Amino acid sequence: MAGAAKETADLCLATLRETDRDRYLACLLSPEDKRGALAALYAFNAEIARVRDVVREPLPGEIRLQWWHDLLEGNSPGDSGGNPVATGLLDAIGANRLPRRTLIDMIEARTFDLYDDPLADRNALEGYAGETASALIQLASLVLNPDDAAHSAEAAGHAGVAQSIAGLLLLMPVHRRRHQLYLPLDILSATGLDRDTFLRGEDRQRISAAVEAFAGLGLEHLAKARKAGPARASILPAFLPVTLAEPVLLRAARAGAAVLDTALQPPQWRRQLRLLKAAVTRRF
Repeated sequence: MAGAAKETADLCLATLRETDRDRYLACLLSPEDKRGALAALYAFNAEIARVRDVVREPLPGEIRLQWWHDLLEGNSPGDSGGNPVATGLLDAIGANRLPRRTLIDMIEARTFDLYDDPLADRNALEGYAGETASALIQLASLVLNPDDAAHSAEAAGHAGVAQSIAGLLLLMPVHRRRHQLYLPLDILSATGLDRDTFLRGEDRQRISAAVEAFAGLGLEHLAKARKAGPARASILPAFLPVTLAEPVLLRAARAGAAVLDTALQPPQWRRQLRLLKAAVTRRF
């Protein structure tokens, strides 16, 4: 790896270590020659995923997302403005023929995070997850082995939904404080709730039923992802972060309404061991 490229890769890894520790560790469990591109891809994802966390109003968030959108619609690597993640992402796109349209769709999907609109149903949730988490798995697979990645789309699709639901359950206390909700309205209505009733957190029994159904949907997609499985071991590293979804989903199903004010995240050391085990056994 040339000096400039190595420096960019190191900066992307350092950024990722601070913004997404789990994917940083998954990166270290990937082939060394792929880490730079994966780190850039994952760091880019972390940047667009946390926009709502660093702005108070939607407009500044849209401006941040538009910067990434404009970057990807340009044709010159010089457009990165000295941002190492942007430089690394453009390098990864060029070296691995990553589809810019997929990355742009990821950015556009994140616009939803800036507002408090509800997800109408499971299809809307699966579409959101498909353009974010599932797309990220598939892009990482392309970096690892483009030939094998062509056969992993179904597994990536289901894995991304499971991963998204686990992440949304982890963030539910934060989202509730913002009056934001990602639990689909059709699941709420099936349990006799509406958005405002859920967010008030008063009807614990029905809220528990809705959370259990939401977590159950995640577990269903996880089972389908495992059944489909990555086509080859070469792309397994792209699926390693998915292994962290199951403990969260199971714990949420047991906790029910307590997820509104309870931390579901296992400690860091447990997550590290789980990632390592998945890498060694080649099973996510």
